[in-house]
Amino acid sequence: SGAGGGVDVGDHLPNPDRPKLEQTHEGEYRDDHGESGPVPVTSSVYLYVFCAALNSCNLGYDIGVNTDAGMKLQNSMDLTDVELEIFMGSLNLFAMMGALSSNFVSDRFGRRAAFIAAAISFILGIIIQATARSYGVLMFGRVFVGLGVGFGLAIDPIYIAEISPASHRGRLVTWSEIALNVGIVLGFLSGAVFYNVPEAQAWRWMFGMGAILPTVMIFLAKCVMPESPRWLASKGREVEARQVLEKVYPSHYNVDAILFEIKESIQREYAAEKAMGWDMVLFPTPAFRRMLIVGVGTAIAQQIVGIDAIQYFLVFIVDEAGIKSRGWQTVVLVGLGLLKLGCIFIAGSLFDKKGRRPLFFISLFGMTAALLLLSIYFFAAGESAGAPAVAVIALALYLAFFSVGMGPGAWLIPSEVFSMTIRAKAMSVATFLNRVAATLMASTFLSTAKAMSWAGFFLLLAFICVLVAAFLYHFLPETRGRSLEDMSIYFAELTGDRSVLDAESKLRADASVQASEGGGAPPAEGGGGGGGGTEPSAGRESNFTDVVNDDDNVVGTMA
Repeated sequence: SGAGGGVDVGDHLPNPDRPKLEQTHEGEYRDDHGESGPVPVTSSVYLYVFCAALNSCNLGYDIGVNTDAGMKLQNSMDLTDVELEIFMGSLNLFAMMGALSSNFVSDRFGRRAAFIAAAISFILGIIIQATARSYGVLMFGRVFVGLGVGFGLAIDPIYIAEISPASHRGRLVTWSEIALNVGIVLGFLSGAVFYNVPEAQAWRWMFGMGAILPTVMIFLAKCVMPESPRWLASKGREVEARQVLEKVYPSHYNVDAILFEIKESIQREYAAEKAMGWDMVLFPTPAFRRMLIVGVGTAIAQQIVGIDAIQYFLVFIVDEAGIKSRGWQTVVLVGLGLLKLGCIFIAGSLFDKKGRRPLFFISLFGMTAALLLLSIYFFAAGESAGAPAVAVIALALYLAFFSVGMGPGAWLIPSEVFSMTIRAKAMSVATFLNRVAATLMASTFLSTAKAMSWAGFFLLLAFICVLVAAFLYHFLPETRGRSLEDMSIYFAELTGDRSVLDAESKLRADASVQASEGGGAPPAEGGGGGGGGTEPSAGRESNFTDVVNDDDNVVGTMA
């Protein structure tokens, strides 16, 4: 132990090669262990998460509407396969730009501003696409739609993670993936709505309907959704942060204690950032390197297994399998979309009950089996009446297993593993590289499948799924139940990173000295507010010190 009764950094790592990583509490923060049980989810949390998740419907609708409208667009504007591939894949290229710029807007102006910027970009791009008379104008509109997609993908999981209790975060962050798939189904259904409209007009109306949700999103972001309490605290706006926390936590809950934990986490991470400067991102310490490998690697993995490419070109796959009727193609698309959506609902609760790792491996091995079945089907090129059904079943299995793990989990992991100081920037990088992979897959799908044969291409995707499973087995730790504020210490213990643990030790030594001098914890409102604001924080400080002394081997464990 260090001076003043503090905990020395060496106490956290009895053996740096085999750090002790046991969790001591089940609840979100230390005040929530024991008889009080896990933090319940309030109706306000459900409302705010629902609003944020709606933003993902925009991307989902774009995927769904292009899946059904792609062939109509190609026939109407006489596009080549390459031009159609570029149109489909370019969305992801422009989404990269949106993802990279999202951290600037999100960090400087707040999470709500990022939602509004995404919605405005969507509306502008959709109007240009729906009224385009040439391929050039069509691609110009695609730029703005892509920017909106990049913004949305980066901000949705961050906002949901920052406003959700840790014990429910896995389920709530998956609402973003659920909403994306609701959007996909709506996009598929738009084909049925305009089934009797000539192709030359149908795709325009289908695109145009996509402006409805972004308009609703602007209203929700301005009038319903609060700002992220963690972002507010990072900007020193503690009174506003407390007001938001009082809305999202039960009325009896000690929000001063929560705010104290958030501020402590930010102080600890800024201390490490100050010691390392920009090297924290460019040349990260072991803890932050592991965070980046896990978060960014998982985001890339989601796309290299082929999901966007397969979803964008589902009509072409179904057509190649022998289902030529426009009506039956729509029926198959809607059916697959509803199946995928249902599986994500199942995954949402399982992530918090069973953990992240098991669902990832179930998902990947199931996808591998489905892709092998697809490969065998196209290799055999069956001509019997039941042959197309085999391809549809294989596609259904692929989409179902993807939705159980890789779909929602690939955004859950990045949203929770990055520390506050790098969260927006790292999420932008993760989204950028996710879109790079999606661009490469979608922009080359038809050409590669025709060059390798459909059977060979699906076999390649099955092999990639196996490689992704090996990567996650080696690098992905179990994060179920841990709070966002806990992650930097958790990864420091995993990697033996002394810089983060030194900052933690200094904070605790300072807190111990402050308590011994009668100073107590910093006022929860930064010195403002009435006596009721400081008294809980002083009690919180005492509990904070007691927990550290009770368990020297586990630091920062708040969940």
